Amino acid sequence: MGVEQGPVLELRSLVKRYGKVPALDGLDLTVNAGQVYGFLGRNGAGKSSTLRIVMGVTAADSGSVSLFGKPVKQSFVAARQRLGYVAQEQHFYDWMTSEQLGSFVGALYPSWDEGYFRSLLQRFDVPSRKVRTLSGGMRVKLALALALGHRPALLTLDEPTAGLDAVARREFLEIVREQSVRGEHTTLFSSHLIDEVELVASHVGIIEAGRMLYEGPPQALAARMRRLTLPIQAPLPACLEVTAPTTESAVRIIQDRVLGQERELMLWATGPAVFELLALQELQGRLERPSLEDSFIALVRARAGLGSMVAGMATGMPTSIMPDIDAGLERM
Repeated sequence: MGVEQGPVLELRSLVKRYGKVPALDGLDLTVNAGQVYGFLGRNGAGKSSTLRIVMGVTAADSGSVSLFGKPVKQSFVAARQRLGYVAQEQHFYDWMTSEQLGSFVGALYPSWDEGYFRSLLQRFDVPSRKVRTLSGGMRVKLALALALGHRPALLTLDEPTAGLDAVARREFLEIVREQSVRGEHTTLFSSHLIDEVELVASHVGIIEAGRMLYEGPPQALAARMRRLTLPIQAPLPACLEVTAPTTESAVRIIQDRVLGQERELMLWATGPAVFELLALQELQGRLERPSLEDSFIALVRARAGLGSMVAGMATGMPTSIMPDIDAGLERM
């Protein structure tokens, strides 16, 4: 069974507060059919609050949630039955076996496929014994089999590898990647661990302080960023000091810090071809493409105002960097 077409999940201007503390501050997010969407953010950025709203555990203060093209308020029960969910912590009836637990959960879903569920247990090497005897890694794989047993259109994973050792974590990620290759569902994978998202995701959304910083393919993010490392006494290259006449050829410094005897700049361009236009012969240092983790950290630091930033650099920033970053940088 293939995935449907178009957006599977759309969040618009989502706001959620706990007392006076804002968890989500106008969050926009779009997950399209067939994607493995890596939802990235550090602890406290708003990932879990977002997923709780999507799953109906809590309600947003304002904004809209659409699942499968329909507002959730109009079709939540029907939409919820098309979601699969693996939480950060698994809570089972420990006295049940894996198969008994499947029969119990399956009664809640009209689309439950018992034969498929049992084949998943076998494929994931989940043994047929009481849940209390299973290791942490086995319990997470059991949770995944339960989430997939009714063949959901959207599989939602909320930091599922938390607490797993390196071997169990990698095994789980390989299973998720295998499932995505089969193309039977769309996946929303929340994590603060960049390396595991990078292993499985076709698209990423980077959230900080309840707002989206970047949404798109991870390769596109890396293509638009460079790390420039200069000797500490070297002058800033003229190609970075002069604003280009059009935003299509603009480069901005989003992080500027000193590391020992070197100065490290993280650069953002409005398009990947821009870096080809830099006068590389002027550089007295190294220009490198950063990893997804380095790009993630630079964007989060820029949004949070951490580190030494270059003032007045926000004009001409691309639309995929949220306007609140522009405003924040202009105040520095």
